[in-house]
Amino acid sequence: MTPPHAPRRLVIATRESALAMWQARHVQGRLEALYPRARVDLLGLTTQGDQIVDRPLAAIGGKGLFIKELEVAMAEGRADLAVHSLKDVPMEMPPGFALAAIAAREDPRDAFVSNRFASFAGLPAGAIVGTSSLRREAQLRERHPGLEVRPLRGNVNTRLRKLDEGQFDAIILAAAGLKRLGFGERIRDLIDPEDSLPAPGQGALALECRADRPEVAAALAPLVDLATTLAVTAERSFSRALSGSCHTPLAAYATWQEGTLWLRGFIASQDGREVLRGERESQAVDAADADALGSALAEEFVARGAARLIVAA
Repeated sequence: MTPPHAPRRLVIATRESALAMWQARHVQGRLEALYPRARVDLLGLTTQGDQIVDRPLAAIGGKGLFIKELEVAMAEGRADLAVHSLKDVPMEMPPGFALAAIAAREDPRDAFVSNRFASFAGLPAGAIVGTSSLRREAQLRERHPGLEVRPLRGNVNTRLRKLDEGQFDAIILAAAGLKRLGFGERIRDLIDPEDSLPAPGQGALALECRADRPEVAAALAPLVDLATTLAVTAERSFSRALSGSCHTPLAAYATWQEGTLWLRGFIASQDGREVLRGERESQAVDAADADALGSALAEEFVARGAARLIVAA
């Protein structure tokens, strides 16, 4: 029997980078399996974030630059949904849009990639390490002050090419993206969250649609992974409460430990000299519980002086 919410056609808006296209095709395949009579198409778009690759992300407007054009396509009726890396989705959704589904998470850790060294432990003082995020940079500077950290922009293939050209001794990338693109063998070491706490939502895929399209949300509901959804809800709540942006080194990572949601948070000065870390647990059973967990940890950080580390966008 055909489900009552089965769509006839769905159009997925996506960036045209290799990773974004992999993610969109992955969701396309899952939807086609769920609704074999439906037509599921992709609408590839180039975003501002893709066009500007010679400046740090924080300097050009933040992560929202990767999704604006996709939202315009949905607003105009050219697309029904968009697929994002959740870590690229701003903490505050724009009016008229909603995250309809968050799928099961890939490996959320950061990955160490190098052609010369097997791990951070083998990096000599002065080694050049490339990274695209202030979060990674701050933790690198705190843990390994003798390294030379340089900005690294571009898609995954571009970043790997820059490493292969010898511009860097090592680079740090999200493990999820490397694995999804078939570059898992390039990972020399997976960095323990104790040394590099992931970004809120890292490794998770988010499916966005217009808030006035309940039929689309219903069609996407089977893709929801509850454990991942509650974990990233806590992470994003923590970041939102601290006004997290690309201008502030901030991390949050929640995991399940025997039915308890364990949230760890991190915020630092941009140079990594001032750092605050904390953690909190909750018997989270729904989104409200997870949201409250993130907010409570953020309040604790504020009480400890986190405000002085927050850089206004």
